[in-house]
Amino acid sequence: MQRAVRSLLSNGNAVKTAVLERFRVANPMMFRPVVFSRFQSVSSARMEEHGFESTRIADVLKAKGKGADGSWLWCTTNDSVYDAVKSMTQHNVGALVVVKPGEENSIAGIITERDYLRKIIVQGRSSKSTKVGDIMTEENKLITVTPDTKVLCAMQLMTDNRIRHIPVIDDKAMIGMVSIGDVVRAVVSEHREELDRLNAYIQGGY
Repeated sequence: MQRAVRSLLSNGNAVKTAVLERFRVANPMMFRPVVFSRFQSVSSARMEEHGFESTRIADVLKAKGKGADGSWLWCTTNDSVYDAVKSMTQHNVGALVVVKPGEENSIAGIITERDYLRKIIVQGRSSKSTKVGDIMTEENKLITVTPDTKVLCAMQLMTDNRIRHIPVIDDKAMIGMVSIGDVVRAVVSEHREELDRLNAYIQGGY
C-alpha cells in the first residue's frame, strides 16, 4: 500500500502530462487555438477549477457517510486493549479514536493495530489487563487534518509519518477519521475524473 501511495504522489502530474503529450503528438494543431486564444484565461480557469488536487477531506467523509464503519468508532482510556481490538475486528477497522470517560467529544488519543502488535504482543503483555490509555498515541502527539485539508496533502502526511489512519479535527472537536485506503480511493477517483475532463476538453466539451 505504501508503495502504491508513493507512486500516486510522484506520478500524478506525470499522468496528466502524458495524456496531454499524447494528444499533442496525435494532432499538433489541436492545442494551438487554446494557446493563442483570447479566451485562454477563461479556459485555464475552468480547467483549474476542476483540476487535480481539488478533493478535500470533507469530500472523503461525505462519501463515507455518517454511518460508515470507522467514522465514529471510539473507545475510552479505561477500556481494556482486548475490548478495543475486539471492536476493531468486529467493525473491520484498523484504529479507534480514544476519549476520556464522559467526554466523548474530546479526543484523548488513538489506538491502532500497530499499537497492539508493538506494545502488547511483542512485549508479552496481557491485552485484558492493560488499559487503552497505557498504549495509545496521546492527543498531543497525534497528526491530524481538517475538513479543508486537500486529499493529496493528507496522503503526504500519512506516507511521510508512516501512519495509516488520521483523525479529522474541526475547532478542536473530532468529526471523523480517514484511512490510507480512503485517501487512495479518493485520489484514484480524482485522477480518473481528471482524465475524463481532459478528454472532454480536447473534444470541445469546455
